[in-house]
Amino acid sequence: MSDLSPRLQLPFLQPSQAQKHVTHNEALQQLDALVQLTVEGFDANTPPALPQNGEIHALGSAPTGDWAGQAGNLAVYRENAWIFVAPQDGWRAWGKAEARLQVYAGGTWGNLPVVVQNVDGVGINAVSDATNRLAVASEATLLSHDGSDHRLKINKNASGDAASVLFQTGWSGRAEIGTIGDDDFHFKVSADGSNFENALSLRADSGVTDAKCLRSGKIMINNDSVGIVPTPGACGFVLITMVHEAWPRARHSGIFVFDSGGSLSLQSMTLAPRMLNKGAEVLTGTTGDADYTSVAVQAGQLQIENRSQLPRIYSYTFIGGF
Repeated sequence: MSDLSPRLQLPFLQPSQAQKHVTHNEALQQLDALVQLTVEGFDANTPPALPQNGEIHALGSAPTGDWAGQAGNLAVYRENAWIFVAPQDGWRAWGKAEARLQVYAGGTWGNLPVVVQNVDGVGINAVSDATNRLAVASEATLLSHDGSDHRLKINKNASGDAASVLFQTGWSGRAEIGTIGDDDFHFKVSADGSNFENALSLRADSGVTDAKCLRSGKIMINNDSVGIVPTPGACGFVLITMVHEAWPRARHSGIFVFDSGGSLSLQSMTLAPRMLNKGAEVLTGTTGDADYTSVAVQAGQLQIENRSQLPRIYSYTFIGGF
């Protein structure tokens, strides 16, 4: 049988041993040093000038003086002499200088691994709850890249749910942005935190922009074809023009007043030379004259006919009407 215990190297009392108290006291001193292990600091290389009995240092890679040749060991000052103990994997020690707990593994002291997967909640200077699983009280929050891009993702369960950012004053909502109640992107405001007014929307399927009494968008129409533009309300103004990055077609432009409700009507406020008002006709793609753009009104929609010989993009802006 070994004279020392396998883990803490405590001396065993032997049969018929004289002065058993010496061995017993040595084991107690070892326990006193290693149980609830606390060190003055980690990575120490220079012995203190006036060490106190019982103080312990976790030595670094290049200790000097009385510690020379004891790299990586624990230096325990006991009864006017340094005693050295080799730490084992899994030992934990509190560092007074660092004010943190470290663990010994693989020949070095390091921070304890922190497992934060699938926790119920996290509060940073705040208290999390069942609804606010992450709570942060701070002057600012920084989310940065890890080499290139950085994206903040907010995922909702279904189209009818909300994925949004809510801005509050005194815990009462004042503005909200996101996909709220559908998949379009909304900007909403509120004066009381209960009733929210939709100030601006961007449609997910087309990119069309809706604001208070305003809607605008673009539509591509092939030659001798008709494009359908839903009206935002039963009546209002609409501005239509053919657009191109390099060669705008200002002659294919017009401003109209429309009624797409019970009594179909399309009144021209102004027409450029190549824009035709076809009233309530049903456009077919070849209704208007060649090299012209024609506009007509039907229930809940405007029809735009392109006969300019090439596929064209038209922009439209509705004013008023809803």
